[in-house]
Amino acid sequence: MTDTPLDLGPQTRIVARLAEGVSDAQLADGTPCPRYAVRHLLGHLLGLAVAFRDAGRKNLGATTDTDPQGALPDVGPAWRAELPKALDELADAWRDPAAWTGTTRAGGVDMPGEVTAAVALDELVIHGWDLARATGQPYTPDPAALESAHAFLLAAAEEGDRGGGIFGPVVPVPAGAPLLDRTIGLSGRDPGWTRPA
Repeated sequence: MTDTPLDLGPQTRIVARLAEGVSDAQLADGTPCPRYAVRHLLGHLLGLAVAFRDAGRKNLGATTDTDPQGALPDVGPAWRAELPKALDELADAWRDPAAWTGTTRAGGVDMPGEVTAAVALDELVIHGWDLARATGQPYTPDPAALESAHAFLLAAAEEGDRGGGIFGPVVPVPAGAPLLDRTIGLSGRDPGWTRPA
């Protein structure tokens, strides 16, 4: 078995720890994603973990064909057990070198395996920041995942491919700012966003 380009596990564990730190009272709080309360953000994270897990396994079907913008995501009563399990399974799926080869699908979009993994890491890094900011938790993403997300978003910005939904136009950030701030700006978010008082 050959090595995979990147282990998603460190970043999935960070996101799982952030989710564990969310109190029930915070589920209705706002997030940097204008349409999402914390509960919706957690629901989105659960959905994307399952979708990208199945994409890594090349197990294509309903979970990989669903448009993530089609409906407002939410969490069910068992989310505290379901989310960390799905995140672990996501990381495990991408430890198989076969996940990185050929073509797979996520969000109804066919992509090369390595591009799909880059999208998954970008989602985990950016939404990890969203969750941390919305719930007042410290956030230090996995350095390799952050580098991957920055490169992915920078390439998308240079190509003018800003997409729709929660990823809006680039927010200018000084060139000397920390890499996380620059990455967050590329995702269409203000790195200075704070929870409403």
